Amino acid sequence: MKWITREKVKVDRVACPWLIKKFIDQDAEFIFVPGDKVMEIAEREKAIPYDVPGVELGHHEGKCSFEAIITKYAIKDPAVKMVAEIVHGADVKQDIYGRPEAPGLKAIAEGFRALNLKDDHEILEKEFIVYDALYACCNELIQKGQR
Repeated sequence: MKWITREKVKVDRVACPWLIKKFIDQDAEFIFVPGDKVMEIAEREKAIPYDVPGVELGHHEGKCSFEAIITKYAIKDPAVKMVAEIVHGADVKQDIYGRPEAPGLKAIAEGFRALNLKDDHEILEKEFIVYDALYACCNELIQKGQR
């Protein structure tokens, strides 16, 4: 499947592709375009839009796109839900979870942007390991009963 969002990815627009690749569609293809072109190109490419205003897999009721994808695809993994709380805190001004890891994730996302990598695909390629590590950490915390 093809997935499409705005270019110049940061927190939610990196977390969502990670989630999609790991839990929904390992062969997913991601397209990044200017925000005002997302819907036009989504229709032409038959791609699923995410993290843009007015789409199902976007911000709704104070929650981020990562959370919308978890809901839509009924992902029940407790570690993914914990990652979602961290992503939310790093991405949404009104942080409803207060996860202490969220500011660190936001700083890491800003740092990846500052590396001046070739494009959004290279950012995903390099930053997915951060989300793998975060997921592993969340799994460990859950196994130790440290929610």
